[in-house]
Amino acid sequence: MVRKGFFYIRLFVALLTLSTTIPALFPISAQAFTARNLMYGSEGYDVDELQSRLRLLGYYWGNIDGNFGWKTYWAVRTFQYNFGIPVTGEVDMATKLKLVKATPSWHSGSNGTSGSSSSSSSPAASAGGSAGSSSAAATAGSTNFPSSVRGLDQSDLNLMAHVVYGEARGEPFEGQVAIAAVILNRTHSSKFPHSIPGIVYSPGAFSCVDDGQVNLPPDASAKKAVMEAVDGWDPTHGALFYFNPAKTSNAFMWSRPEIITIGHHIFTD
Repeated sequence: MVRKGFFYIRLFVALLTLSTTIPALFPISAQAFTARNLMYGSEGYDVDELQSRLRLLGYYWGNIDGNFGWKTYWAVRTFQYNFGIPVTGEVDMATKLKLVKATPSWHSGSNGTSGSSSSSSSPAASAGGSAGSSSAAATAGSTNFPSSVRGLDQSDLNLMAHVVYGEARGEPFEGQVAIAAVILNRTHSSKFPHSIPGIVYSPGAFSCVDDGQVNLPPDASAKKAVMEAVDGWDPTHGALFYFNPAKTSNAFMWSRPEIITIGHHIFTD
């Protein structure tokens, strides 16, 4: 009888230990995706996060209601296609990691608008790649911009300035404005996502994102260039692409109709 009592005591201690150890090893947060795959018919706060992140990138415009319906399904498929992931409409871990890396300024409680900026809420956001560490690009120096202008907020403007500085520092001022203008031109094209973060963090879109230079703090010239482009100056005359002919042998870029050359960059349709 005594031995049986000791057995139950040891079992209770073991269960108590597990109850404190497991959460420490596998923390569960309402601000991070769960491990389960998400698919049509899924429900829960992780679907909320999925919808919110997709909206931040301009892929989803339905209600953020935690219900994985057809609008969410097609938004996921479009995201997967644009980011080079197998197009299944199902959100597995590979899709989650890509989505987290593409939305470093997202935080729990945001409604999917790109104005929310903080250090990433999800542990996966820092996993691999320069985009994963680009929360600095989404937040640093944003107070130098107005809170909102022509539908863009401080986070959008600041991210554009990081791209301008990373891609065109050392170029003439007109060339810096041109880079910002290309980003804005892409927001109006059906070929690209309709948000600044979605455009900037699309795979291979900008070399400064690939090599991490997007995280360098922009100077006053880059910030001024962004505001000039937002105010309507487009030296590229509607260009959607550009490249440095001394640095690329990409056949696609060379095949594009040339519009204008500014500094070291050729701007194309």
